[in-house]
Amino acid sequence: MATKPNAVADITEECESCKRTTPHEVTVQILTESPDPENAEFSREPYRVSECTVCGTTEKTRMNNA
Repeated sequence: MATKPNAVADITEECESCKRTTPHEVTVQILTESPDPENAEFSREPYRVSECTVCGTTEKTRMNNA
């Protein structure tokens, strides 16, 4: 698997799909939440994105749950 830019390597986390602790690549991404293109620039939020390097399952968690 190719290394992604700005990914943190060597992090182990519990994987829901694998049902065990596996290595994950973790990044922070700015994602658009609004489906309306008119408001898209105002609906961007930071997310922690964790991808299991064993099965490829991706989990996204919003970082500012205020």
